[in-house]
Amino acid sequence: MAWFPGATRYELQPESDDQPAIRPTQFIVHSIIAPWTAKRTYEYWRDSTNLESHFGLGYEGDLGQFIGTETRADANYLANRRADGTGAVSIETASNTSGTDPWTAAQVEQLIELGTWLHHQHGIPLRLCPEWDAPGYGYHRLHAEWAKDGTNCPGDARVKQFKEVVFPGIVARATGKTPPPQEDDMDPVDVWAYTGKGVTRDAYWHLRDTNTLALQTRNETREVAAKLDALKAPALTAEQLNALAAAVAAHPTLAERIAELVADKLATRLTN
Repeated sequence: MAWFPGATRYELQPESDDQPAIRPTQFIVHSIIAPWTAKRTYEYWRDSTNLESHFGLGYEGDLGQFIGTETRADANYLANRRADGTGAVSIETASNTSGTDPWTAAQVEQLIELGTWLHHQHGIPLRLCPEWDAPGYGYHRLHAEWAKDGTNCPGDARVKQFKEVVFPGIVARATGKTPPPQEDDMDPVDVWAYTGKGVTRDAYWHLRDTNTLALQTRNETREVAAKLDALKAPALTAEQLNALAAAVAAHPTLAERIAELVADKLATRLTN
């Protein structure tokens, strides 16, 4: 039996000793349709039903393991244990009572960490299961053979997270391609929800736009200096040019500010 070192061990008996061995080839994620901690999920399996999952995950990222990953657990219908001895590792995750909420950040992190360990420990391939009995990663509703009477589990929000965040995160971490954490010197709301003129933009758009404005400002400043020279105005010093660039960059209406600065400079020339 294999036990994940990142989980608290709540071993179910007699299931842990009595149920047959499997060779893990899949990892299937579920929502338990209850806001339970890992320990409360263990107590439910122990006291209220003869079904169980290998793992349970609470909202706060508390992860419990109930059965070793090389022993059958009964949460995946036909994928629990197939005729060739292969089977799926299962995890039940805390959710609201309608199964409509997304995973918390703490849950996402634990799913990525556990999924990475399963790849290294059991060689589960880094792909979504293309068929119900094919090795890989998946969520409960992905294949009909994984749910006896059909299911929407783990819900639309979590299926989206699985495809866009959880599974890519497992692949990145398992292959060592996870980018290093970056220092965040701005309010996340400003970075990830930048809004201008009623349109919300992502961080990439915001940074690209800021860089474009800086380039435009620099070019406009040079053009203004050239026009002033053509008018035989006194040459601008480096300090004045820097001040001009800063003023233009900070002003919301670029053309108006440039016009004001040109007018001021011409007025100075004419009165000297």
